[in-house]
Formats: sequence, C-alpha cells, structure tokens
Amino acid sequence: MINIEKEDSEKDCSTMQRLMKFRVLWGIHMSCPGFHHAPQHLRCQPLSGAGTLRWNEYDRPEEFNFAGDVLDHWTQMEKEGKRSANPALWWVNDQGDEVKWSFREMTDLTCRTANVFTQTCGLQTGDRLALILPRVPEWWLVSVGCIRTGIIFMPGTTQMKAKDILYRLQVSGAKAIVTTDTLAPEVESVAPECPSLKTKLLVSDHSREGWLDFRSLIKSASPDHVCIKSKTLDPMAIFFTSGTTGFPKMAKHNHGFALRSYFPACRKLLQLKASDVFWCLSDTGWILATLGSLLEPWTAGSTVFAHHLPQFDSKVIIETFFKYPITQCLAAPSVYRMILQQKSTSLRFPALEHCCTGGEALLPEEQEQWKRQTGILLYQAYGQSETGITCGTLRGMKIKPGSMGKAIPPFDIQIIDDKGNIQPPNTEGNIGIRIKPTRPIGLFMYYENNPEKTAEVECGDFYNTGDRATIDEEGYFWFLGRSDDVINASGYRIGPAEVENALAEHPAVAESAVVSSPDPVRGEVVKAFIVLNPGFSCRDPDELTKELQQHVKSVTAPYKYPRKVEFVSELPKTITGKIKRSELRKKEFGQK
Repeated sequence: MINIEKEDSEKDCSTMQRLMKFRVLWGIHMSCPGFHHAPQHLRCQPLSGAGTLRWNEYDRPEEFNFAGDVLDHWTQMEKEGKRSANPALWWVNDQGDEVKWSFREMTDLTCRTANVFTQTCGLQTGDRLALILPRVPEWWLVSVGCIRTGIIFMPGTTQMKAKDILYRLQVSGAKAIVTTDTLAPEVESVAPECPSLKTKLLVSDHSREGWLDFRSLIKSASPDHVCIKSKTLDPMAIFFTSGTTGFPKMAKHNHGFALRSYFPACRKLLQLKASDVFWCLSDTGWILATLGSLLEPWTAGSTVFAHHLPQFDSKVIIETFFKYPITQCLAAPSVYRMILQQKSTSLRFPALEHCCTGGEALLPEEQEQWKRQTGILLYQAYGQSETGITCGTLRGMKIKPGSMGKAIPPFDIQIIDDKGNIQPPNTEGNIGIRIKPTRPIGLFMYYENNPEKTAEVECGDFYNTGDRATIDEEGYFWFLGRSDDVINASGYRIGPAEVENALAEHPAVAESAVVSSPDPVRGEVVKAFIVLNPGFSCRDPDELTKELQQHVKSVTAPYKYPRKVEFVSELPKTITGKIKRSELRKKEFGQK
C-alpha cells in the first residue's frame, strides 16, 4: 500500500464518501480506510511526467507487480498533487449511470478485492480464477485484485455457453469464478462436473443461492493489504486462444507481460500521457482488453474510459465520441468500418487525437476514408494472445497503408521459413519472434498443460506465430493471412474446429468444414460448408440454415455461428482424408 499520514484521514473519508453516489451500481458504504506503508521495493520510481523511467526494453528486473509498481505509484502521485484530477476509471452506460474512480479509490477497492479473494474465499497465490464479466467496473477490480495476490486470472467473453465454460473450468482447474446473473445458470449447470471449483462470486444487485455477493463483500472488506512480492517471471494470467484443431489452448503469461507496457519502446506506440482519456473497445474476454483497458493507459497514468456497450452500436459509439473528451481510441477495424458506414453529418470528433487498430487486417482504402472523414490518421498494430502487441506503426511514424508497422522491442521479429531460417525482404514466410538465446519479456510462457503444442510453435531460434507476412526493406511488415486458418471476425478469433464440433451435434450434419469468408463490415465472417445426412436434403435450405445457425448459438458462444452456410455433396480432402480448408478459403476470397 501507499503511505498516507494519519492527518490525511479526514480527506480519506471524503474520498470514500464520494463512492456513495454510485450505490445504485455498487451498494458500497465505505468506512475510512487505514493505509499502511508499502515495502520499499513497491515504491515505484516515477513514470510519465514525473521523472525518468526505471527500466528499459532489455532490463529483466527480478520483481515486478503492476498493482504495486504502477497503480499504487499513481495513487502516491495523486496524494502529492503531482497528477491532475482526471479519474483513473471513467465508466458510463446508456442509462445515464457514471462511475469516476481516482487512483486512490482504485488502490482502496482493489486492496479490498484482494482481501475478499484471500480471506473470504481462501484463494492463494497460483490459484486460477475465471473472470467472465462484461464491461462493468468490477472487471477492473477483479483483474487488479488478482495481480495483487498472485492469483492467476483467466478472462473470458460473456458470449460463452455452458459447454465453453465447462471446458475452461475443467482444463484450468479453476478454483473460483466471477460472473453475472446472465451466466450464473450456465455455470451452475456444469459446476458438478468441475471438482476444483470451490467459490462462485456474483456481480449483481441481487443475491443468488450458492453464490457469494461480490459487491457486499467489497463493502465490508478491509482496505489493508500489502501487495505480494511477485517475481517478474511468476505467472499472472491465462488467455484462451483458438486453433484449427482441438479445443482452445491456454496461453500462460507472467508479470513480464505487464512490465512490457512500461518499456519506452512500447510506450512510443500510443505515446499516452496522464492527461489522455483512452477508450479501448475490445471485448473483456480478449488480451487486447487487458492491454488497452488496463495495462497501457494506467502505466502512463491516463484515464481509462469505458462504455458498457452490451452490443456494438455504431450510433452509440459516435454519440459517445461527441459527448465525452476521449483523446485516443483502440478498436478492431470492424468498429471503424461500422462508424464510417453511418450516415452521420460529421465525424469530426472534438477531442479525439489518435486512433489505433488491431486484431484483423485493415484495408488501405479504409485508412484513407477514416482520415478523410475524421481528419485523424488510423494507425495499425499486430499481436496475438500469445504475444500482446508485437509490432505497429508508432504514433508519428510514417504510415504505409496496409502495413502493420515495425517490430517493437524487445521483440526481434523476422520472416522465417518452416525450419526457422530468416527470409530476405519481400519474401513470404511465417512471422517469427526470436526466443533464443533469450526469451523476450512479454512473450507467453507456454501453453499450459500442453507441452506438445508448445514444442510445435518453437521453430529453430524463433516462436512461429503461424501468421504469414512479408517484410520490406524499411522493416515494415505486411500481413498475408493465417497459416492455421483461424477465422478473425470483428476481432474475435474463432477456431474452425469449435464451430464444426457444434455443427456435428445436429442430426442433419454428416460433415462440415468451416472457413472465413469476406464481409464488407466485419472483414471476415464464419462460413460453413455442410454435407447433409440422408433424409435432410429435401428440407428447405433457408429454414435449415436458420435452424443450424440457432443450434450453434445454443451450444457455443453466439459469435461463432456461421453467418454463411453452403450445402455441398462432398468436401475437398487430402489423400490422407484431411479436409482441405485452404482450398475452400481460396474459393471464398477468389484466389487461384
């Protein structure tokens, strides 16, 4: 914790009383907290605007903890009057509710959260917690509370169904889950099959039998907590990543993942300042949300802006840009496309200064159209669940339309062949990140419980991302496609096998192959080629298509359903019987 003297106790009471106005959302009635001295190693050296950086890209400090070394630093800056009054978190919804929390309030609330986990729930360092929340303030409290205690948090999208949740809970051995009323029944339906699951925490205004009330527990928890002395290489989070075969893999990250946002080279991507109001529109289940809605902005002391947005609505997004002083934005290309397609009289947003995109390919003409209608350049970045952001066009750097920019240290990125040999400029190959002789800070540790898959992606001295690209003479990367056929629809990575497994459960489906298909709004959508069982070929194709789409929505996350369906007599296969998805994909994209 940060040291706050006793004579400041009246100010602390006033600070906590400000939270009372959010009781509709929270029901928190706080007493005056007592803050305690932090251990010396947790007294973070100054960051942006307050002095020089402590570490650079190639330092490997033994200890690092984002909560203690970054968030609590800004709490201290607020106390000393060295940071403006801008909130740390600014959350809004369509009902007119607003939450504005300072860093001091964030420190208090996340310390309370840490105590709920360790004292009430009995969770310990290294335990796994499934975090399945929409864009609500508690998402930030749970994430940081886990970091404070060394509990490994595992974000997941709220679009998951019982089958998805069951798999994640079983394969991870999660001891706790935090979710909402909507998903509570899904969790309850699979909980008996998850012997490791001991604690269920509910974020709701209502109680539910068998669940602990998160908001009530926060209200009564003590704010006295000392952040753990986490090693930089200790595990911090697990992100589930899709592939073409089998179930999602668990990409395990250590605290170095958060440390990388601190490095000067990474800070150059967005060049955030403490005065910035930063809005990342990524789903809370994805790694981009952890980066863009937590690590990157708070490392710079910026305000994290969040809109609940249960569903993406381009009109609401446009209105939000006009209503609030948002200075920077990070979103998938599909979000920018949706905005551009609105018949708005003006897209000249009064406060917006910088826009960045990632998660899928961006067309050069889309960059030009965004600049023409908003007056703002649109910068690209690239990354994966295993890597975070690895390369991008840094703010102020020359934009090459269609390029995803240059490598960001400490990552040494090359185009390699299948044996790990570096390819010359303008030669197609795999995007590889050097892992030997030293594995760079920020790259995932390994696929948890899956040494075979971990070994598969190690290619000579490199981690093979499985994505295809070229590099030009100036070091700019040009994305070509995914060698593993993962579908990227509106920023959601979807493994074909996940959709094919869902389709296989329907009696009409004898066999299916799922690929990406071009779409003017989403960039790509899921398309299913289906061979029907005897007796179903006489069914009305349109009705059967709707039935199959609804079936997929009912058994797995709705965003995975095939928006396009084509019934075929047979599927193209290799001599060994494997489906040739690449052939189907080329057909969809008009490639020879």
